[in-house]
Amino acid sequence: MFDYSLLHWTTFFTAAVLLNLSPGPDIAFIMGQTVRGGRSSGFAAMFGIWTGAFGHVLMAAAGLSAILATSAVAFSVVKWAGAAYLIWLGISALRSDGGKFISDDVKVSTQFFPIFRQGIWVAILNPKVAIFFLAFLPQFVVAGAGPVWAQLFLHGCLIIIVAAFIEPPLVIAGEKLTGKLRGNPKIGLWMDRSLGAVFIALGIRLALEER
Repeated sequence: MFDYSLLHWTTFFTAAVLLNLSPGPDIAFIMGQTVRGGRSSGFAAMFGIWTGAFGHVLMAAAGLSAILATSAVAFSVVKWAGAAYLIWLGISALRSDGGKFISDDVKVSTQFFPIFRQGIWVAILNPKVAIFFLAFLPQFVVAGAGPVWAQLFLHGCLIIIVAAFIEPPLVIAGEKLTGKLRGNPKIGLWMDRSLGAVFIALGIRLALEER
């Protein structure tokens, strides 16, 4: 079971690394929260995104992602919900007074679970992620290597594991680059406005995407 060639793993892990390095709502959310609240907020966002991605892996393994790929109605519902959520996050950031850019570790830590939950929804409410897993993972299914669902689940989990080697250094680097800037109300206000604009732009882009 799970008997794959070296070429198989080389191709898969190369694709997985490129996937995790590509820009998108997940990376934007993680880095945006890192800029806003530091390392704790960045890791909260990262864990939330991973949890949401794991949900997509489970759906792909169970075949549920096929519903989004074949049903225009289901795709539209999830797409508009995701777009609305990103735009709502953006508007919330635009309306902020910049006070969330703080260096108080106690206050930052209280935001962990709300940011974690936001990360889950950012990932779950992106139908493109579900369809991507449905299109990407089957390419690495090998006849005789095990049940199809098990192979899909294995490769999906490995994509998240690859992210665990790529995204934490990005969070740490982002925290160090912006650590000295937090606590300045004017810079905090500018960062909130910029983050809000990014989320709104991502929401609009998602709303305009087709299956």
